[in-house]
Amino acid sequence: MRVAIIHDWLTVNAGAEKVLKQMLLLYPQAEIFTLVDFLPEEDRSFLGSHKVHTSFIQKLPRAHKSYRNYLPLMPLAIEQFDLSGFDLVLSSSYAVAKGVLTGPDQVHVCYCHSPIRYAWDLQPQYLRESGLDRGLKSAIARIILSYIRMWDVRTANGVDHFIANSTFIARRIRKVYGRESVVIPPPVDIPEALPAVARKDYYVTASRLVPYKRIDLIIEAFNRMPDRKLIVIGSGPMLEQMRQLAKPNVSVLGYQPQEVLEKHLAEARAFVFAAEEDFGIAPVEAQAFGTPVIAFGKGGILDSVIEGETGTFFAEQTAKSIRAAVVEFEQTSMEWDHEKISRHALEFHPETFRRKLAEKIKSALQHK
Repeated sequence: MRVAIIHDWLTVNAGAEKVLKQMLLLYPQAEIFTLVDFLPEEDRSFLGSHKVHTSFIQKLPRAHKSYRNYLPLMPLAIEQFDLSGFDLVLSSSYAVAKGVLTGPDQVHVCYCHSPIRYAWDLQPQYLRESGLDRGLKSAIARIILSYIRMWDVRTANGVDHFIANSTFIARRIRKVYGRESVVIPPPVDIPEALPAVARKDYYVTASRLVPYKRIDLIIEAFNRMPDRKLIVIGSGPMLEQMRQLAKPNVSVLGYQPQEVLEKHLAEARAFVFAAEEDFGIAPVEAQAFGTPVIAFGKGGILDSVIEGETGTFFAEQTAKSIRAAVVEFEQTSMEWDHEKISRHALEFHPETFRRKLAEKIKSALQHK
């Protein structure tokens, strides 16, 4: 069986690339098709010897730094791949990967991280944060996003089976495409055993520092609680802004090696999470180290955190709500079972992901 794996773009080794890695382990002979491949050499080991095909966008001016600016060309680019020689097409899609062209004798299974967020329900936020909420550029952007939405719905018909990464995304798939999906949570790296470290009296959050992660709200909440310590790990375009926002009790460390991140996750009193995510890998990583999570109770987090057992939720995406949740977390008389929290995270082990994905694909091939 010849297998083609479609990935939106290879530029960083992040959550979607963890999914791609597991797909490649399932299908060692698969070929990869992606719009652009600018993945740094030090992050490429998981690709092994797999052949990587790129689109014409790879060779366009400034594509290395500004490939997202070619969004209007991405539907055309993804449709140019010739997949006629493959039996199984497996797409890992959060933008346009699912839009590849397949024939009636091919099986196309799409692992959907989300329908294109900034073209659907997050369009107002995307336009606002990009400075495109008014004027001529805004009008042009809205026309392009309208075209993307129409293309996105049309190409959903080319997918035989959808897999969602959370029940939140399954609802979005149903609403946008009118299609049902099965839920298979993404793989999360789980430590072999809980490290022998002592819990310390600080809170931690870890994330790429971009607007929708709402790290600013977490910092603001702890700014108003000067007797509590917060450690922020992660880099991104808002790093300096977050450092300027932080009061002395908040340490913004920027990027840290994996072993440093894991040490903080294992020692922290709790992990704080304020984003509305499609799934949210970082909270699961925290739970893998037995650390309870204090999170905004919307989105994919509802699939990974069990209220009162592995964490607790706050209802509003505000600094006030976060502050109240931290105070309530400290005042509760319950003892958190760190080993139980860690065992819960095993549900998201990479081996579990591969097994569930293989079962779904086997079923899809049998019923084509």
